[in-house]
Amino acid sequence: MGKLNVDGTEIQVLQIEEDDYISLTDMVRKIDNGPALIEKWLRNKNTIEFLGIWEEMYNADFNAAAYQIWKISMQY
Repeated sequence: MGKLNVDGTEIQVLQIEEDDYISLTDMVRKIDNGPALIEKWLRNKNTIEFLGIWEEMYNADFNAAAYQIWKISMQY
């Protein structure tokens, strides 16, 4: 596992095969209300849509029907 240092903030980088993943919680650690920022982003309609599309493309076990039912129930 590697690390980045951005403006004095250490951010963990996890490598899986050829792909790198960064820690969102590390990115917002020094920002006021950083965790709330991530929560707000995760509730955003566009984020929900993006994650649903990503899962359909890359997760063979993704239950698209259940996702659509959930999305409708959440009024997205």
